[in-house]
Amino acid sequence: MNKYLNSLKYVVLGTMISLTSCVNDDLPEIGDLEDFTNPTPFYNFTDATASEFDCNDTELWVNYEYSFQAGSNLAVNGTQYLWSVTPSEGVTLINNNLPVLEQLIEAELATTVALQAEIDKLEFKLPCESDAAKLAVLEAQIAALEAQLEEATVAITEETLQNVADLEAQIAALPAATYEDQELIFSFPGPGDYTVGLTVTDDLGKSEYTEKLITVNQAVPTIAVPEIGEPGFEDNSLFDGSGDGRDSWRAPSSSLWGSVFQINSKSEEGILPDGIQAAKFPSDGTRSMYQEIEVTPGATYVLTYFSAFNLDSEGGEMTVSILKPTTGSYEESLLEDNIVASRTDTSVGRVSEVFKKHAITFEAGENESVIIYGRNANDEVRVDAFAIIVKQ
Repeated sequence: MNKYLNSLKYVVLGTMISLTSCVNDDLPEIGDLEDFTNPTPFYNFTDATASEFDCNDTELWVNYEYSFQAGSNLAVNGTQYLWSVTPSEGVTLINNNLPVLEQLIEAELATTVALQAEIDKLEFKLPCESDAAKLAVLEAQIAALEAQLEEATVAITEETLQNVADLEAQIAALPAATYEDQELIFSFPGPGDYTVGLTVTDDLGKSEYTEKLITVNQAVPTIAVPEIGEPGFEDNSLFDGSGDGRDSWRAPSSSLWGSVFQINSKSEEGILPDGIQAAKFPSDGTRSMYQEIEVTPGATYVLTYFSAFNLDSEGGEMTVSILKPTTGSYEESLLEDNIVASRTDTSVGRVSEVFKKHAITFEAGENESVIIYGRNANDEVRVDAFAIIVKQ
């Protein structure tokens, strides 16, 4: 039996060798099949637009730059890329390595770059600051930072200067970007719709094309984050280093709005949500907080803060409201027409002296300012750590 099996094995092996010998790549329609698969192009892009506006929202400059990266399904074959853009008038190309090298230079000069950035932020505020006291503080801060910047500049080492020089030489030697680069930056002349196409060609000469409609939006000023004075109720936290934690929260008239809250202090940080002081509202409900802040019409904001109840009695409440700037008294603050947004938290389910975070989302509407107003009832309440952000 084994004899027959061995004979069969040799017959099969001989047949396979014979078939293999018939494969000849030089003969038509025999052997490996031709690759009929075309490349599949794709690309990703990132909006890298940068702009600057003055404090009156006047545009100073804007760069409508988008970073593009091409790809295809061909991981091995040699691949060629060819970009196109319509309309192309005014479109310029930037080598994608330029911003990388510029960031490396900033990293080498991190201290001086950071100081200059702080100076720029303060100088930005100068033209639109009308308060003489705040203006004096800003100018003093700028002068102090400029002195630090001068010292930091002198302290730059020769090694750092050489590294910067080497990076600047690399920038000078960068080749001009072309439509055949796999990665590049398009600088568009302005907002509008642009059709960006990509053709990918493999090493067999097969090509495929894809395109996307890129909408470049008009640059707009960043909505300013409102400033809340003494948000954590700490001493000496006003812009000029003064304040008792309550000065920003005093109402125009205590007879119309209620007396300003008291201050609750702790001996060390970590007990309160922020710092060592919090606003304290006695249980008789006669104390209040009042602060008018600037907002941008049409913007939406989220105001956050913390509260804690003593739980000395039942029915404790703490109400924080966002009021229209025309509201003239505590009684008027209760009228629906004057309330932009409001939140009332109760002592139900609360743990004594444990702070809980709350949030109020509100729209500025047509208002250029709003009033943050708070008042309690029936239990001693503490409030701390106000903050506000622009809702995107």
